[in-house]
Amino acid sequence: MTKKPPLGSGERFKRLTEQLKRKGVKDPEALAAWIGRRKYGKSFDELARKGRKKKK
Repeated sequence: MTKKPPLGSGERFKRLTEQLKRKGVKDPEALAAWIGRRKYGKSFDELARKGRKKKK
């Protein structure tokens, strides 16, 4: 089993999005965000905020 990338790097989100695309999901980013919020709760919103700032 490979080591997971650190939480907050965005790599986990990217990998999940790619997996969902391969399965034929219409909007993989939205589904990945929903899964993340369900798994990590409020801390996911904080991670998403940091990711948006990093992207600019």
